Amino acid sequence: MAGTLFQLAFLVVMPFWALMIVAPKWHWSRRIAGSVFIALPALVVWALAIAPVFRDFAAEMINPDLAGVRALFADDDVVAAVWAQVLAWDLLVGRWIYLDSRERRIHPVIMAPVLVLTILLSPLGLPLYLALRIPFARQVTTPDA
Repeated sequence: MAGTLFQLAFLVVMPFWALMIVAPKWHWSRRIAGSVFIALPALVVWALAIAPVFRDFAAEMINPDLAGVRALFADDDVVAAVWAQVLAWDLLVGRWIYLDSRERRIHPVIMAPVLVLTILLSPLGLPLYLALRIPFARQVTTPDA
């Protein structure tokens, strides 16, 4: 079951990434990405994966130590849950980047690689975008103007 949930976590976030990268100017992309609820499918996967081990997981998160966290990660359910959590967080970061870049009118050709990098390595994608956005003044726009 953990393997299925691990795969499912990726599958439930990819349509949102595809909208932001492949169809960034489509009005439905902006409307869908505008909702914070896009992270919910991944969080449902998280809940399903963490349920069997929630008591141990919660106890360790309340008073974490390296050995305890390492022991938790030996459980496939925990790995699947943390993977779903990471994907949900990365999607929220990507969502903010996408919406902010649209508001600043940064061209989608520039943004596509930044968003792909954010999917793969958000700790690199986010600072890259923060640096990239500096020269672009925030503009008041109508959706996808």
